[in-house]
Amino acid sequence: MADLLWDDVSAVFDPDSMGSLPDVRVPDVSVEGRQAVLDLVAEKGWKCQYSQGETVLPVPRAEVVLSRPVDAGCPNLLVRPTADVPAIFRFLDDEVVDFDVDLRELQGQERLDVLCGFLREFGRRLGRPVLMEGEGAYGHPILGFDVESDRVVLLMEP
Repeated sequence: MADLLWDDVSAVFDPDSMGSLPDVRVPDVSVEGRQAVLDLVAEKGWKCQYSQGETVLPVPRAEVVLSRPVDAGCPNLLVRPTADVPAIFRFLDDEVVDFDVDLRELQGQERLDVLCGFLREFGRRLGRPVLMEGEGAYGHPILGFDVESDRVVLLMEP
């Protein structure tokens, strides 16, 4: 059974009202937790591409990403759990796993299921909630992986 039904949450996925690039985050994650995220991407065989600025590089270990020089380009990890659903990890904060998803790519039940599965995988691996907030709406989660129920739940009214 699906974690969320498209008919119940389609308003949350409207790029015009929520912003097209909501923020997804897992707060209070250690370097080991960041490495667990990178390991999960590799274990699942999800297509990915790591870059610093404009330079594409092999995916490094988490401690290397987090200890990069200040003048190094912004690190990004593009992960595709399916060919048509991208997530872009930013590595901007040493204690938060953060990434963006594109609501324009997340329309309909099938893609919603992919997103929920993706969030569930990270939440289970880290044993932590995974929260999705509207673009720039830090501290106001819309939906997220709930550790106790082991599923993605709606956290606000659409």
